[in-house]
Amino acid sequence: MTAATSLTARRLWALALGALLLLGGATAYTLRAAAEHPRAGAAGADTGFGLDGPPGALWFRDTATGRVARQDPAAPGSRLAGGPRCDRFHASATTALCLQRRPGLPARTYVLVLDRNLRELRRMSLPGIPNRARVSASGKVLAWTTFATGDSYNTSAFATRTSILDLRTGYLIKNIEQIPLTLDGRRHHAPDVNYWGVSFARDDNRFYATVSTQGHTHLVEGDLRNWSARAIKENVECPSLSPDGTRVAFKKKVNTDPAAPWRLYVLDLATLREHPLADPRSVDDQASWTGPGTLSYAYGGAVWSVPADGTGAPRRVAEGASSPVVPR
Repeated sequence: MTAATSLTARRLWALALGALLLLGGATAYTLRAAAEHPRAGAAGADTGFGLDGPPGALWFRDTATGRVARQDPAAPGSRLAGGPRCDRFHASATTALCLQRRPGLPARTYVLVLDRNLRELRRMSLPGIPNRARVSASGKVLAWTTFATGDSYNTSAFATRTSILDLRTGYLIKNIEQIPLTLDGRRHHAPDVNYWGVSFARDDNRFYATVSTQGHTHLVEGDLRNWSARAIKENVECPSLSPDGTRVAFKKKVNTDPAAPWRLYVLDLATLREHPLADPRSVDDQASWTGPGTLSYAYGGAVWSVPADGTGAPRRVAEGASSPVVPR
């Protein structure tokens, strides 16, 4: 063997050894990630921990454990984390919705439909990162949003995927972006249309959501039966319909500061008049109506509440928490 041949052989062995080490490192990382993020649904709800809890109890995701927790109104500040692990959670009537981010790339989400005992009824695996979750008042229609690309609304480099599931028929709309959209009185077609943040009316047919297109966001009113949507107001994101169906809480972009662009507002649907809530901070959440005149939301690692009429002041109700809801 010549010196040149020997040198070439040594280089090939070095390359092969490097590839094996990289492969071993990748395998080790995958195994470590799987250990750190156990299989979705592995930790179900504890026995007796269900939606039949005390009336008015606040449910949320406990940050420390990742599990769904309950805080009883008679014992504010205490909590019982006995539900499944979720990244986003919502519940109403006898149905709960749990979104779990799966480990690995590309990003995928487990969508879990849960019964009143928070036991799994149905599981789906869909692309994207968990973002928003909503259950209709009847518990029969569910919606969720994932980030298909990107992980924040405060950038132009993101795309969402919003799905709707009708439990009465089992029919799943994987992405509602093809729903016929009326904007400024005309049928709107554009490749950049994105929907997110669905909120259902009590009839399980009408819904409100955000649509983004051509650099603007709009509140849309959708009709599932007629498969249509129409924009009714600009600069509305993450709407949340009040229990009486007359108002929508939402986040509004109030400045161009990327660190604090939003503020929470409430819109009267009859007059389209809006007012800011008493919390001046930039809240990036889909607020939840936890009472007829109270809104709750996640900010700074805690759940806060504020009156919906714009009076009062924000009040911290649960530390280390997100996804607040009072099931009805």
